[in-house]
Amino acid sequence: MNRFDGKTVIVTGGGGGIGGALCRGFAAEGASVAVLDRDEDAARVVADALSAGGAEALAVTCDITERASVDAAVERTTAAFGPVDVLVNNAGWDLFVPFLETVPEDWSRLIDINLIGPLNMHHAVLPGMVERGSGRVVNISSDAARVGSSGEAVYAACKAGIIAFSKTLAREHSRHGVTFNVVCPGPTDTALLASVTEAAANPEKLREAFRRAIPIGRLGEPDDLAGAVLFFASDAAAFVTGQVVSVSGGLTMAG
Repeated sequence: MNRFDGKTVIVTGGGGGIGGALCRGFAAEGASVAVLDRDEDAARVVADALSAGGAEALAVTCDITERASVDAAVERTTAAFGPVDVLVNNAGWDLFVPFLETVPEDWSRLIDINLIGPLNMHHAVLPGMVERGSGRVVNISSDAARVGSSGEAVYAACKAGIIAFSKTLAREHSRHGVTFNVVCPGPTDTALLASVTEAAANPEKLREAFRRAIPIGRLGEPDDLAGAVLFFASDAAAFVTGQVVSVSGGLTMAG
């Protein structure tokens, strides 16, 4: 028996590199997966691949910064698969610029996507979990939230907020059978990282600097995140809540 047989899972940002890997991981273990993404085509590519492999999957266009869009996405998911058992807040966006070179419009977009969006998702999904007395929430933060990262001040602030928010909800809802845990990726080989390195004067030199800084000796791959996320989402983690783990190849070793 698979760990997620009969479970309904929502993954935001499911059309991206890490999100797609998480969707594949859940589907491989029996879950019905709602692939939420603002990019309809990206969500459909992931969902179609899962369906072709025999999984139950649904592509759902969703802008997590808009509460009406979130509510519609959750309603569509529950209509197709039933109540949401697992919520993975993975969608995010970053801007690699020193803080004094940013403008308020940048802050607003970063906050809307990385903080307000997950709040919207929690507020839409959590009442059902509380009512049923069970649920798993896994929030994707960042090692930037734990140790800081030059050029990512507002992003890091948002991701640190997600950690504190998750710990608080873990305290508020443990008695309801709902757990909240956080996974913090380090540098991971995704389209977002590619956009950063390609903007550098010497992209390969920057990528090599990332690689040298990681004790395991390579950049993370999207599939590297799946093990930690699926553990937190599983029954094996029923007594684990309010915890934070880095998946960074040892780049950060926060206590």
